[in-house]
Amino acid sequence: MSEHVPATAGTAVAPGPAASGDSPAPVDVDDLPGGLPAALEAILMVAESPVPAERLAAAVARPTAEVHAALAALAEEYQGADGARPRGFELRRGAEGWRIYSHRDLTDVVARFVLEGQSSRLSQAALETLAVVAYRQPVTRGQVSAVRGVNVDGVVRTLLARNLVAEVGQDPTTGAVLFGTTGEFLDRMGWTSLDELPPLAPHLPGVEALGGLEGLGID
Repeated sequence: MSEHVPATAGTAVAPGPAASGDSPAPVDVDDLPGGLPAALEAILMVAESPVPAERLAAAVARPTAEVHAALAALAEEYQGADGARPRGFELRRGAEGWRIYSHRDLTDVVARFVLEGQSSRLSQAALETLAVVAYRQPVTRGQVSAVRGVNVDGVVRTLLARNLVAEVGQDPTTGAVLFGTTGEFLDRMGWTSLDELPPLAPHLPGVEALGGLEGLGID
């Protein structure tokens, strides 16, 4: 996998007492078990996308520089710094922020688990969805659904698990996640770039013509 599997929480997080309205009461992270590092870990374990250090700093009410230092220390700890046991996950900083992923050296075993019981061949629905993403990327789930005429959430999850598509950004107007194909997709097709796609794009509806569908709740 070129993008490693993000870690996710196994249980729901119970909200703390609210000071007023919907905002949780301020908490001094030093009073919590594990202090600042544990607080950052807890947030990252439930994050569905990379989190900027500035947002983490606001959540724990600490200076951004201090949060950066704590995140860097955690990343080194997970890698086995100072004789510690290397973890099965790693903390990585990317363009969009920080996120916990399964360790890149364990990709094979993770892939075996994720794909266990799945057919080695993609279904017709998956192939059609992959084709839409390939020709019209970057594209949202809603735009793919509009082209195919059906909900594609489950199929997109399958393609993500197979590392054939990946999240590549957010639509600037709606905030919806944008998807594109991966290097793994090119490798499977035996191509070096998307320029080698067969000229089928003119036969698919233009994504630009689907903008009016955003307001219909498709995304």
